[in-house]
Amino acid sequence: MDQPARPYRSVLYIPGSKPRALEKARELATDAIIFDLEDAVTPDEKPAARTLLREVLASTDYGLRARIVRVNGLDTPWGADDLAAFAGANIDALLIPKVSCAADVQAVAALTPEVPLWAMMETARGMLNAAEIAAHPRLTGMVMGTNDLAKELGSRFRADRLPMQAGLGLCLLAAKACGLTIVDGVYNAFKDDAGLRAECAQGRDMGFDGKTLIHPAQLEIANEAFAPSETEIDLARRQIAAFDAAEAAGQGVAVVDGKIVENLHIVTARQVLAKAGAIAALNAN
Repeated sequence: MDQPARPYRSVLYIPGSKPRALEKARELATDAIIFDLEDAVTPDEKPAARTLLREVLASTDYGLRARIVRVNGLDTPWGADDLAAFAGANIDALLIPKVSCAADVQAVAALTPEVPLWAMMETARGMLNAAEIAAHPRLTGMVMGTNDLAKELGSRFRADRLPMQAGLGLCLLAAKACGLTIVDGVYNAFKDDAGLRAECAQGRDMGFDGKTLIHPAQLEIANEAFAPSETEIDLARRQIAAFDAAEAAGQGVAVVDGKIVENLHIVTARQVLAKAGAIAALNAN
């Protein structure tokens, strides 16, 4: 399936309890915002954060940035009220935490009949059930929760993320098979630019649409890493032109830079140009 045109290169977590952060987010160069009512908000603050965020989203223009609200789970004292508060809000998706099976998605879907749903993929069971989760008809996106997954696995940090590869791969396969957006987990060392750049490059090469971020200082690196480069854009244009010329001459393949170009390459080339166009539109906003 074709990837959605809307870019999700950078997906920044913002605590739903912090008025200053909610205001500042209007000016940040992020493709999407996860307004967090779960991990970033203490239990005592959760009811007030819910009210604040509901009011802010009703009155604040975030431009073309995707607005995603991460609610508390239905197994907590706050989950049902979160869903009631945002079921009809002006948002792009509700993000369900700790999704372990399709039934977790269905429980939320039954209470929110219209808003699109995203799933946090952060449990071992969720990795094993990624295909059935991704296939739920209301789901439009997945977010990797690598910190919680590492905690559950008891794995150690490695720059190559070897302990994460099985889970990352299962979720990627499931998301791509169902045409969902999928964004990579956070990089905790927000002052380590080189480490973030390497992890973004790894995620991009694997096929992730973007990366979740914990600090505005990480935005520039993620936006660059997950955007088509000028070289990729130029190649895409030349592939399309060469293939069109080949078809006009009655041929089924073209050659660009010494490599065969078939229809499948043209599908990818058009996706590259569509993403570049969507990024340009977002930057102009």
